[in-house]
Amino acid sequence: MELLPKEYGYVILVVVAYCFLNIWMSIQVGKARKRYKVFYPTMYASEAENKDANLFNCVQRGHQNSLELMPMVLVLLILGGIRHPLIAASLGAAYTVTRYFYFKGYSTGHPKNRLTIGYYGFVAMAGLIVCAISCGVHMLIA
Repeated sequence: MELLPKEYGYVILVVVAYCFLNIWMSIQVGKARKRYKVFYPTMYASEAENKDANLFNCVQRGHQNSLELMPMVLVLLILGGIRHPLIAASLGAAYTVTRYFYFKGYSTGHPKNRLTIGYYGFVAMAGLIVCAISCGVHMLIA
């Protein structure tokens, strides 16, 4: 533990917060499965078979897209936080908050709504990329 800065604890807390958000999104998909009658193992509803397919698919996609980006964002957060714990934790927190709004916007059934506030998550992700690059370069030249 002496190898990491004390402030790295913020990075860990943001990772846990994102995990809680992911659990919450999973629960929302489960509720949407019941509401729109889309049962396992069906991943997406067919519009030919379900009049609410678009609504369910938007909830499902909001969560699925978050899952697709989760490994990359968490790795960037963890690595970037080694050198820049406060900046990385702040960017990770911003990403987590914007991901909530991304999901809520997507869940309206109008995919464009995901980008109202959710767009800024991509800005936070870009900042995490810079933090991780900085960490890697610093390790190479130190």
